[in-house]
Amino acid sequence: MRDVYHEELDSIGRTLIEMTGLVGAAMGRATAALLEADLQVAESVISADDAVDALQSELDSRALDLLARQQPVAGDLRTIITSLRMSADLERMGDLARHIAKVARLRYPEIAVPEELRPMIQEMGRIAGELAQKTAEIIDGRDVDAARELPEDDDEMDELHRALFRALLDKKTDYSVETAIDVTLIGRYYERFADHSVSVARRLIFLVTGEHH
Repeated sequence: MRDVYHEELDSIGRTLIEMTGLVGAAMGRATAALLEADLQVAESVISADDAVDALQSELDSRALDLLARQQPVAGDLRTIITSLRMSADLERMGDLARHIAKVARLRYPEIAVPEELRPMIQEMGRIAGELAQKTAEIIDGRDVDAARELPEDDDEMDELHRALFRALLDKKTDYSVETAIDVTLIGRYYERFADHSVSVARRLIFLVTGEHH
């Protein structure tokens, strides 16, 4: 009985890694759709988010079932509760990639981001992809040291987010209200994606050590 139980616990961990891979790939494709005004890719990101939602729903029901049937204590209880919270973060990351794809779809055939701001958005997309990749490795290896370093990548994202905002407010540029709103939202989506990555990393630290930081 215990073997089946621990197999189910391991399976929850594998699902978290799968979700992380999916949201990282979605963010990469959403960035491409946005910067290349690629409607087909945007549509594929929007429809693929259903798979992330389905994985979260399946993980949550398996985790709650384990709680009810096994009444786990100590480390196992921490694993299940933390996994539920991680899956909520990852589901949000998937939503944020979908939001970016929706901006691409809304402005098609135009590119929503003005040319001079595209390198900044490209870089935000690159950091988001790296964060997702590192997050998957952190969960897979239960790597507390790597988890503690992840906020440094988030600092880089925050700095880009501030730079994007400064560029939007620059008096020399005269962006339309529509563009200003689009770019403000897009920047926020990338920033939130990074924040959720850090949240997953912090939860992993708690899972392994029992410490909240």
